[in-house]
Amino acid sequence: MVTARKPSSKAKGSHAQRSAPEREARARQRKASKGDPRGSTLSLKHPDAAGIDVGARVHYVAVPEGRAAPSVRSFGAYTAQLDELVQWLKSCGIKTVALESTGVYWIALYQKLEEAGLEVVLVDARRAKHVPGRKSDVQDCQWLQQLHSYGLLAPAFRPKDAICRLRTLQRHRKSLVECAAMWVLHLQKALTAMNLHLHHVLTDLTGQSGLAILDAILRGERDPKKLASLSDWRVKQPQAQIEAALTGDYRAEALFVVEQALQSYRHLQQQIAQCDLAIEKQVAALDDCPRPGQAPTPPGPVPPEAAAAKPRKGRKPPTAQEVSLAGHLKRILGVDLTAIPGLNVLAVLTLLSEIGTDLSKWRHAKAFASWLGLSPNNKVSGQRVLSSRTRQVNNRAATILRLAAVAVGKTDTPLGAFYRRKRAQLGAPKAITATARKLACLIYRLLKEGQGYQEGDVRTYELRYKDQILRALRKRANGFGFDLVELPKAA
Repeated sequence: MVTARKPSSKAKGSHAQRSAPEREARARQRKASKGDPRGSTLSLKHPDAAGIDVGARVHYVAVPEGRAAPSVRSFGAYTAQLDELVQWLKSCGIKTVALESTGVYWIALYQKLEEAGLEVVLVDARRAKHVPGRKSDVQDCQWLQQLHSYGLLAPAFRPKDAICRLRTLQRHRKSLVECAAMWVLHLQKALTAMNLHLHHVLTDLTGQSGLAILDAILRGERDPKKLASLSDWRVKQPQAQIEAALTGDYRAEALFVVEQALQSYRHLQQQIAQCDLAIEKQVAALDDCPRPGQAPTPPGPVPPEAAAAKPRKGRKPPTAQEVSLAGHLKRILGVDLTAIPGLNVLAVLTLLSEIGTDLSKWRHAKAFASWLGLSPNNKVSGQRVLSSRTRQVNNRAATILRLAAVAVGKTDTPLGAFYRRKRAQLGAPKAITATARKLACLIYRLLKEGQGYQEGDVRTYELRYKDQILRALRKRANGFGFDLVELPKAA
């Protein structure tokens, strides 16, 4: 016979003897363990916060409960509707707004909110990932509002407005250069189809010799000797080889492609020149970066002595526009970053348009390198490093530094020696990342401290590295009970 077991009086009495505050505390703990945010112990850091889910046609906005009925509204993407959105947020007493960086749809809304005096927190979508059960735009904006209220959203980096204007022009110029390169590939493909191997005897199809030969071909010239005679005297290939490369099957349809590709390339070159003028005008209007104890220099023409730049060994002398830009960049940044190996005027200009002049957004050089995606992203679980690969980021400043690292590896400098040493140890890809990180930390310190770059001696660097290796070997030998003895030099 099975009988039911009665609960002990001790357990029953202990449950009955619990006070009301204890029962409420246990209920809050159970709610918190189930994911109820009302049971969380987090404190409100931004009580006047709103969240916006940005879309191409409709923006969904959420404000705290009790500020408006309903607390979630939708607004269109037209300018008048954006103004209505801003006025509604102001009427609700909102002071700070969080929105995701969705494509380019957020830019107009961001500027409207910023002009209205609201604090705007631009959030990387990867840091506000979807959780199970949130499948609508309404719940997305409420989730952003809740996270921002508790201060759990980190703002993405966005420079000041003048730098953003420069960045737009600089990125547009990059797109024009890529389009021009695409038409050069079409040009080369059409020439190869006619068995004209001009790209094998000329380094650049769009150089002085290449354009002269192409124009003559489009005018109807077919004699290889006359075409080869148009090449510049600086071309190293012999005339006989150039003549052989210009002997082919001139087909009408391929020549039509060559003509249109050449016209498109020249049109894009004109647009790039116009874009360069707009960039130079925008750079000249930028204020310089103020340094402690230094009076700011007003924007304007650069003095000749400040704009003078010495051409590096083996490089072409800079053009007048490059000299002018170099002077403006030195005035704005306070230091001459083109003195660093691997960085030219265009690279420094791209860095300025991407990171600006205010480096106080990052705590230190390591945080700056991590934002660029050049630091190891260690994933540790169970005291084991599962992965240490760098994060996959689309950062144009990091791309410039990686290209500079490749150029640095060909120089006889301490940075070049560092690259070659890392390449021998880890391989080229990791050596490029390590050198790019070193360049990022160097640029951060120079801009933060306002000091010029002083290049060290490569032999001194090699001796210092040798001493470091010897100290490590002595330490390991002493740990095993041995001593490191230098061999006598042969007479």
